[in-house]
Amino acid sequence: MKADKPVLAGLPCDELTQALAPLPRYRSIQILKWIARGTQTFDEMSNLPLTVRAELNERFRVRSCAPGTSVTGPDGTVKLRISLEDGVTVEAVLLSDDKNRKTACLSTQAGCPAGCVFCKTGAMGFLRNLSSAEIVEQFLLLRETGGEISNIVIMGMGEPLLNLDELRRALSVIRDPGGLGLSKRRITVSTCGISEGIIDLADKGPDVRLAVSLTTADEGLRERLMPISRGQKLGAIKDALAYFQKSGGGRVTLEAVLLGGINTRQRDAQALADFSRGLDVVVNLIPWNSFENPPAFTPALREPERGETADFKNRLESLGMKVTCRLRRGSGISGACGQLGGTEH
Repeated sequence: MKADKPVLAGLPCDELTQALAPLPRYRSIQILKWIARGTQTFDEMSNLPLTVRAELNERFRVRSCAPGTSVTGPDGTVKLRISLEDGVTVEAVLLSDDKNRKTACLSTQAGCPAGCVFCKTGAMGFLRNLSSAEIVEQFLLLRETGGEISNIVIMGMGEPLLNLDELRRALSVIRDPGGLGLSKRRITVSTCGISEGIIDLADKGPDVRLAVSLTTADEGLRERLMPISRGQKLGAIKDALAYFQKSGGGRVTLEAVLLGGINTRQRDAQALADFSRGLDVVVNLIPWNSFENPPAFTPALREPERGETADFKNRLESLGMKVTCRLRRGSGISGACGQLGGTEH
């Protein structure tokens, strides 16, 4: 298999039709369906003539990624290490809830440029953006590993809105009724607050659920915890979210990674409430998932005590906020929020 052959797995139907020319459009529709089913070779596409299969083998590849090791945690979480063609490795996660519904957590970058001190991926630094095929193939490989998937969260390695063009192409494949066919209600994109990307998402789509990893609405503290926020001020983020909602976007989830004794004070709750005023939001509290050798920070990072999380939730609710707490899944295999990146590359 030659690496210089184009890969079809990440091409939306219109691009697939262009790539396959002079084959007619109905062939691209057939091939998109085969890719969505998980077919890995053209020879398996039984409704294509043998001559067409031979031509496709000469010109293209179906996929580019190779599955590496997978590990399953006691709560059913699966973490899959995926090898890319250039030797870089990324991780994707399959989460199961109490009703055995499965959610794929996909990565959009190898490493991450955001540099959040509470995130293992941020400590890796940034390697490169992933292609649309590399994003779609994570979903396909997770499904082959763990079974049917009902939801997708773009919350893995990387900042999605800094790779929005490739993410947009991948989600076009994922949402296509002739492809994977997931509805907008089942797809959530999480950003650390790239205001230009939020506006771009509002203007050009795709129409998906949006989550913002805010963590704190204290500007100075946020800049220390999330270095990328030095160029993404809270006022600009709030304006972008207001624009997103005025443009037809629905309720936004504000994610707050709780760090014991750092962002769990009354004034932190008040700052979140002040930031949220005028927006349709729900706050999702995420107790920090620790990892080995986190970056130096004063005071030292620590997981919040259970009482701290409950108290902070009560403080927010007393200020009129809608609040949820994320169940801690995957931490036993370093597959929880903020723990991805224990890879060699």
